[in-house]
Amino acid sequence: MRSVNKHFGDLHVLKDINLEIAAGEVVVVIGPSGSGKSTLCRTINRLETIDDGVIEIDGQVLPEEGKGLAKLRAQVGMVFQSFNLFAHRTVLDNVTLGPIKVRGMKKAEAKELAMGLLDRVGVANQAEKYPAQLSGGQQQRVAIARSLAMKPKVMLFDEPTSALDPEMINEVLDVMTNLAKEGMTMIVVTHEMGFARKAADRVIFMADGAIVEMAEPNEFFTNPQTDRAKDFLSKLITH
Repeated sequence: MRSVNKHFGDLHVLKDINLEIAAGEVVVVIGPSGSGKSTLCRTINRLETIDDGVIEIDGQVLPEEGKGLAKLRAQVGMVFQSFNLFAHRTVLDNVTLGPIKVRGMKKAEAKELAMGLLDRVGVANQAEKYPAQLSGGQQQRVAIARSLAMKPKVMLFDEPTSALDPEMINEVLDVMTNLAKEGMTMIVVTHEMGFARKAADRVIFMADGAIVEMAEPNEFFTNPQTDRAKDFLSKLITH
């Protein structure tokens, strides 16, 4: 991302964002509510348009619309707060749909891929069920499998555990931690500081639409450089 700006009306939600993320790097984006974290995440696959600046994925500039955008978007997996699964399709269908429709994969091959991924996220035994028959944690793990089925170059997670009950959060974070260990390029917007400490290569702290601080997790959590970050962290520890 180079010099990326975004406004919602008079509100300047992303202010001159410059950010480079290496292949295989896990970057966790944290900060107070309204700091622009989710908007940052959503601009990377153009769910939100930008006013100016450039976003490139693997050397390709993100197109504004059309087939080029669809193609590049297929390389960027996204996992949302609200699982966004197709309610009227089985778990297995949810995961095979993209590879078949977008990648042109044969049904049998897509099924084999999907079952492997559902197994990897620990819900292979739920393949024939519908999303409503699953817990929130299981649905989110299916959503991760669905994204992985497209064999993306980068995975975006926008507060993937914030809609979950506390006992389900770890089952999703465990899947994400394993993904990180396997070398998936990940950008994760989250309030889960334990995950940030354990799985991130780099923590980005945002406030008021700007990147205020960037550091390795240990450095950021033990020795924040800015007053804004110190204030944010002190509030986390006291509650």
